[in-house]
This record gives sequence, C-alpha cells and structure tokens, in this order.
Amino acid sequence: MPLSRSAHVDTFCRDHLPPPEQQPEFLFELPELRYPERLNCAERLLEDAIRRFGPDRPCLRTATETWSYGELARRSNRIARVLTEDFGVRPGNRVMLRGPNNPWTVAAWMAVVKAGGVAVTVMPLLRAREIAELVEITRPSLIITDHRFAEDVPTGGPPTLEYGSDASTDLLARCESKEDSFDCVDTAADDVVLLAPTSGTTGRPKATMHYHRDVLACADTFARHVLKPEPDDVFTGTPPIGFTFGLGGLVVFPLHFGASTLLLERATPDELAQAIADHGVTVLFTAPTAYKAMLAAGKADALAGLRRCVSAGEHLPASTWEHFHQATGLRIINGIGGTELLHIFISAADDDIRPGATGRAVPGFRAAVLDDDGSPVPDGVPGRLAVKGPTGCRYLADERQRHYVRHGWNVTGDTYVRDADGYFWFQARDDDMIISSGYNIAGPEVEAALLDHADVAETAVVGAPDPERGAVVCAFVVLRPGVPGDPAKAAELQAFVKSVIAPYKYPRRIEFVSELPKTPSGKIQRYRLRELVGEQEMRSGDALIP
Repeated sequence: MPLSRSAHVDTFCRDHLPPPEQQPEFLFELPELRYPERLNCAERLLEDAIRRFGPDRPCLRTATETWSYGELARRSNRIARVLTEDFGVRPGNRVMLRGPNNPWTVAAWMAVVKAGGVAVTVMPLLRAREIAELVEITRPSLIITDHRFAEDVPTGGPPTLEYGSDASTDLLARCESKEDSFDCVDTAADDVVLLAPTSGTTGRPKATMHYHRDVLACADTFARHVLKPEPDDVFTGTPPIGFTFGLGGLVVFPLHFGASTLLLERATPDELAQAIADHGVTVLFTAPTAYKAMLAAGKADALAGLRRCVSAGEHLPASTWEHFHQATGLRIINGIGGTELLHIFISAADDDIRPGATGRAVPGFRAAVLDDDGSPVPDGVPGRLAVKGPTGCRYLADERQRHYVRHGWNVTGDTYVRDADGYFWFQARDDDMIISSGYNIAGPEVEAALLDHADVAETAVVGAPDPERGAVVCAFVVLRPGVPGDPAKAAELQAFVKSVIAPYKYPRRIEFVSELPKTPSGKIQRYRLRELVGEQEMRSGDALIP
C-alpha cells in the first residue's frame, strides 16, 4: 500500500521505515478500521468525545482533582503552542516524554501529537545511560520531563523542558501566557506518531514505529470487541503510560469511548485496591502479580465495584484466574500484546474465557502457530506464535526487523499451542527475555550492568521461576580472584545495578560460581543455568558448575 502525502517537514521517521518487503501484511477487514487518509489521532480522541458528550465530561482523575475533556483539550492546546512557538517544534520532530501517570504527562502527549510531532515515550524509572541510548536512536529535538525525573536526563543533547516545578521556565508557567486554541496539524493516517521503545534480547532497545491510525486501531479491535467499554466507566491501572500497554489501557481506550481514567503515579497492592474503592473504578489494567497481591492483602471486598479486569504483560496461570474469580466473582480478561503491535491481539472475555488459555485472535487480527520454516503446525503441536492485523512491527532502522517479521507475519518470540477451538495456550518464551511482574527485562542488559562492576569477571543472567512475580532475574556471577562471594557482595552488586539501569531490572537472585558452563567454542550454555534455577536449593558461593 503506497504511503499518503505526509504532513512531516522533518522526514526522519519516513526515511527510516523498514522497506515494504520487510514489513508485515496489514489487514483492515473490519469496517471500523477503514480510516480516512487524513487523521490526527489526538484530535479524534478529544474532539469526538467533546462532540458526543460535551466539554464538561470528566476525563482525567487523580486523588485530588478531575480534568474535564474540555480542560484537557485547552491545556494540551496551550502546550502545543509552547512547543511550536517557544521551541520551534515542527511536524515530524521527535519529542521525548518522561513522566509518571499524571494529567500533565497525558496533556504533553496530546500536545506533541496535535503539533504533528512524534512522541517518544520512556518510563520514568529509566536511568541516564538508558535514556541516552534512546536519545541516540530516536534523535529527539526536545525532551519533556516531570521535574522530579529530570536528574537522569542527559546533558549536552536536545533542550529539556520540565513541568511541575515553581521555575519561571517551567512548562506550566509558559502555558499561562498562551491561548487556549490550537489548529491540529493535518497529519496523514500513516504518518508516524509514536516511537515506542522495546527491549531487545541483546539489551539494545528498539524503537517501534506506529502511525496515527494504529493508535485508534488498538481501540477499535481489542477495546471495542473484547473489553467493550461504556461511557460511564472509570479506568485505572498500574502500567506506566510510557508502555504501550499503559498508553492504550489508561489513555487511548477511555478517551476513545468517552470514559474517564484515574491516574496513579504509584500504587502498592493495598493502595491500588483502596483507590479502586474510593474512586468508583470499574475497569482495571494490571499484571497477574498485582491481582494475586491484592487478594493476599485481603482486599477482595474493595474490588466489588469493578466491572472489567484486564491482565497482560506476563502469563496468567489458571490457578490465579480461578482464585480471583472465587474471591471476587470477577472474570479476568487475559491477553497477549506487544509493543511491536501496540496492544493486545489475542484475548477472550466473559463466557468465551477458558482459564489458563490466553484466548483467541481479537477481531481484526489473525493468529497462527508456525514451525521454524514458517508453515502452520497442526493444532495441539507447539510452535512459534505469529500474528497479523491492522498494526504490526516497524522497527526504526534496525536489522532485527528481519527476525521479527517473516513471510508477512509478526513472529512474537513466544511458543504457543492452538487447540481445535482456536484458543491459544502459552508454553514459553523463545529468547532471553525475562518477564517479571509484567516488565520485560533483557538478560544481556543486566549482564552488561554487572560487568561494569570492578569485581565481576563474568556473568550470565537467566529467569528464575517465582510464585509471586512469574519470574525473577537470576545472575550467575564469577568474581575476580580473591573477592569473596558472600551476602554483602550480593547486596552490593544489586545496589550497583539499580544505580545504572532501571531498578526493576536488578537481579533479585545472585549465585556466585567459580565458572560458567560453556560450549567448546566458548559460548555460555544458558540452558544449563536454567536447569539449575529450577532446583529448590542453590548453594550461594559454591562452584555449582563442575
């Protein structure tokens, strides 16, 4: 399909799209997926709701305030004026956004999109070297950050605009002098609007490119046909809106259907359950870990007002589903999605749920289980999960595009079995990605951080099964001669990793060994380490590898 006339004067994104032959096949079989050629998704999300429900409808909620749709429109218009008038942002420029789940982060995202920019969303927990790497990859012209998270923003690069402080140069102060109106840039439906970072198994992040139409497509597939939001719903959840899981579930879906969302900057299981009860939340997005933790904390009664519960980011065991259903009467909607396809593409709800299964292909998508040659395997036989639909993988100038997209399919890196009724059952990951409490953690990235410590000679990282988090990062470490491998050293290494990469990536288990198992050519045999972490007892400090 040829691309439309772009509104971007900065052509960086189109210049770095994968060639057509490396992109997946895209499907627009549902009538609601046939979008007009000109489309600005921020304008659609806001203005459609205002036309249907009026500007005073509640939109973004916190513990202390509520913004209406009209207020979000006016504030995002002012920010768009700051970006274009004060910082010279032009259509196609990348703008990096770093902040917690709060209304100003959402308003900044909307403003970038209205101005025809390309939002580069990053998690607030990322450290300086992780952010610097994303800056190098995406080349933003501006970084917008919550002032509390400005410390790790690299210096010497693009200008930084902080928000939430008392400074006269703060974004909020700049907005005071701007008008409420802004003419959204007339972007093409296939102009890039989002560069979503995703960890690679090599540790180097990839930037996944999504169009304006893709943002609406994730709402017009999973949300419309499986979640089925209602205008009076109140959404909330734990995923950061720097993740596409959070961006969709906490921003795009509620706004697309005229609902509101409660934004929580942080929430322990107790705090999350209490917020659900206090604010009348009806739709919850979180990981299996959080559902288990709320029950363990005795918070089942606080969840009585929920209508929908969505789980993604890690495998949802049948036992967790059954326990939650027995305690609350609620049926968790399981799903698998990915940054490469923006959001959930396999799921099931209500009477279609089979506990333990991920679900069936969401309307608008097709899914298959393939062998290594790209041919479908019979039902009941494990193989590689492959998906195609209205969204798909477009890595920004990255050779790994060739591995993710094959024969027109997005090959996700998961091993699945499909049954005769079309339900997909998760078996395992195919790569070195560790999924812990809903976070994707690349083992090689943790290894690189550990190797920066002067006392670490060699290391290898694998995932260790964990009943609470699904998996945790387990590091096998060979120390330099003469350095004792004791609990104090383990704690020191854990603190060191937290200081150089996002804290959630640190190894919760460290096993000191005299050597790592290797092939004759010197490659580490990670499968042997995975066998070891499955044992009940591991002797820290001993030579576990003969």
